Amino acid sequence: MPVSLLGAAEIRRLAADLDVTPTKKLGQNFVVDANTVRKIVHAARVEASDRVVEIGPGLGSLTLAILETGASVVAVEIDHRLAARLPETAAAHGVADDRLTVIDADALQVRALPGEPTVLVANLPYNVSVPVLLHFLETFPFLQRGVVMVQAEVGERLAAPSGSKVYGAPSVKAAWYGAWRLAGTVSRQVFWPVPNVDSVLVGFERDAEPRGSEELRRRTFEIVDAAFQQRRKMLRQALSAVLGGSAAVASETLERAGVDPTLRGEQLSIDDFVRIAAL
Repeated sequence: MPVSLLGAAEIRRLAADLDVTPTKKLGQNFVVDANTVRKIVHAARVEASDRVVEIGPGLGSLTLAILETGASVVAVEIDHRLAARLPETAAAHGVADDRLTVIDADALQVRALPGEPTVLVANLPYNVSVPVLLHFLETFPFLQRGVVMVQAEVGERLAAPSGSKVYGAPSVKAAWYGAWRLAGTVSRQVFWPVPNVDSVLVGFERDAEPRGSEELRRRTFEIVDAAFQQRRKMLRQALSAVLGGSAAVASETLERAGVDPTLRGEQLSIDDFVRIAAL
């Protein structure tokens, strides 16, 4: 039996059955367009042999599009009602029991994923999108690639190159794990309720080899946070607290790393930050 997708009317009916009123806090803008969920799955290059982790499946529209490819899914859902209903919805749409595993939990608290999925797919709300992504990339090294739908502001920042207007700490921290790219736009009209912001797809590919140890990552992120906490200050001032306690010592350290102390954080790449952290 082929897997069938949810339609807009069924999504509204499911929400009514569960007494779910979409909330801004949980980012519950449900996708009601089949072409859009298939677009996300295509952008993530999901194949039948893949094991996928989906964060925030909601009522299951994207979940079913992933399962339609033949892939298996581990779905992490914070809303207990939605987590409990998802297996029933999947079964009603032709999904075999062994192809969907639901974890009823806050994604930020998840420390283990069955089957070590290699692909991440998600529709993430603004307020948790970056913390959730960084948590999953840090915690699950077997995740190799993925595509997430986020608010345009978040996606543009994640994929931003150094020196660009929206480049910031999330851009650098995401780059620690691999390469990021904008993978498409999403119309507001495919959501219920219709949001008042634009959304984009952003994709990532994890680097073939880790950039460094966990100790180096923590040190790098500490320096990144200090650099962007005071965006308009030169690095020798912004990093003085984490590089020796004074602008003079910070300048000497930066020069040894091959970084101009008069630059600002937004002008540095992940490689620059790693060189500083390694000293």
